[in-house]
Amino acid sequence: MTHPAFRQIVLDTENARELAEFYRELLGLMYQPGDEAPPAGEPDPVGADWLVLLGEDERRLLAFQQVEKLERATWPEGPRPQQLHLDFSVRTLDDLRTHNIRALSLGATLLDDRIDDPAEALVVLADPAGHPFCIFVTTD
Repeated sequence: MTHPAFRQIVLDTENARELAEFYRELLGLMYQPGDEAPPAGEPDPVGADWLVLLGEDERRLLAFQQVEKLERATWPEGPRPQQLHLDFSVRTLDDLRTHNIRALSLGATLLDDRIDDPAEALVVLADPAGHPFCIFVTTD
């Protein structure tokens, strides 16, 4: 018996291009051929539907699906709890500080700052569509 293979994570969003650009910049990913942003001022029909980002090995990692309406998660509790979040890791505390600042400059919102936690240094952020994600310091 063969098992299903993991293909990608898909994030719903009211603005697929904006969210794809956020993660492309944050994670250093690239668009699937044909999904690249058009020149400034040109129409973006592909970006109004479905976009895919690839890793360095050209494997699909993240996809973005345009939806009409998406309520932001109310993290950590509330009427619209998160149903999924993404975890990313960096090697050092300096890297965590750097990437926290980068994420904020790209449009993320800080939800929880535990950079100075000696047991587990991390930040919890929300991407521009409101999906929570964490950046941890790990050595694995």
